[in-house]
Amino acid sequence: MLKDPVEARPTRRYVEKRETILDAAAMRFNRKGVRGTTLSDVAQDVGLSTNSITYYYRKKEDLVVACLLRTIDEMVGIAAQASELPTPGERVAGFIRLFFARLALTATGERPELMSFREIRTLPDSHAEVAFSAYNDMFRRIRQLLRERTPVDAAERSVLSARAHLLLSLATGAMVWIERYEPEDYPKVAESVIDLLLHGIGSRAARWQPTLDTAALLPCLDQPETTQQAFLRAATELLNEQGYRGASADRISARLNLTKGSFYHHNENKDDLIGACFDRMFDVIRSTQTLVENGSGTGWDKLCAVTRALVHYQFSSQGPLLRLTIYGALPEEMRKEKMLTMNRLSARFVRFLVQGMQDGSIRPLDQSIAALQINGMINAAVELRRWVRDASADNAADLFVRPLLMGILSPA
Repeated sequence: MLKDPVEARPTRRYVEKRETILDAAAMRFNRKGVRGTTLSDVAQDVGLSTNSITYYYRKKEDLVVACLLRTIDEMVGIAAQASELPTPGERVAGFIRLFFARLALTATGERPELMSFREIRTLPDSHAEVAFSAYNDMFRRIRQLLRERTPVDAAERSVLSARAHLLLSLATGAMVWIERYEPEDYPKVAESVIDLLLHGIGSRAARWQPTLDTAALLPCLDQPETTQQAFLRAATELLNEQGYRGASADRISARLNLTKGSFYHHNENKDDLIGACFDRMFDVIRSTQTLVENGSGTGWDKLCAVTRALVHYQFSSQGPLLRLTIYGALPEEMRKEKMLTMNRLSARFVRFLVQGMQDGSIRPLDQSIAALQINGMINAAVELRRWVRDASADNAADLFVRPLLMGILSPA
């Protein structure tokens, strides 16, 4: 017998408890990762038994999807508000202002955390299909903010998709670094991000560099790959796709068509291999920054060179670099150590910005926020192919680097 529609509606108490569970779960997933969180962890956070949690969400994956869908709904709402503004520039600015205002509500305790999208790929197929369907719809809505007109052809759609990925990545990336600012300063931070997105980084005299000698800046690409380097590449790919706990010795070995015994012949344990993945990434970034800094050219020339070279590496046979989103699920000691090194390397981008401001090739701007956006762009390039299928080492700079350095609405 079917329930009466009125009786089938959830009660207020049910809805309140469900929202409390989602609040606690999103915080847990952001801190410990999906695989590092159990239903019993969430139950303990909200003072319930595990059985009580399963009354609302039968499996952990159901809870993950519910948290993701709630965040996606909020992002869609923000995009919808921004879409009411008349021009692409105003819509981009509106989207950033509204999103940072939402982050401020989290910082002051008025609203719960938004869940990071970093581990959406770790979901099993049936759950991933639901999450990605909603995510793709959200992405299309954000892409529409950038449109001057409709319809657009395939080439224009590729450009818009790359720039929508940039906009979404830099916005959600702020969830990681925004806490270094006071909540009352979030509106000012938002204006700095808007200024960078709409006006780029170069001065009026700055010109996009059409060519780049990547071989000189990435000498590692000319070296043959050893077995150990192949393990590092495979582990990096799996870490980006499956997170820390999903990148098991079995999966890494299978990616290379090798046995688990071969894994332990070349590596002491998984954590040592993951640590080596970070060290390899740091070496690539550090050596490229140093080669560029010691070369000739203006600060703008050097910034163009280093960003293009690192994005090129993402699409090379030895790429990609590790996603920054992996940090949240690392063991605490490893996380602290690796984040410290990454923050130091990110800060090195400030030197190119300062040199450019001194020689007039880069316009006056907030150097610390600009460095964060540069780092975020390089990091997000690894997923560009998801939105632009023909993205490659040859066109990634024009598709993805140029919109940040020249302005997200600059002519393609």
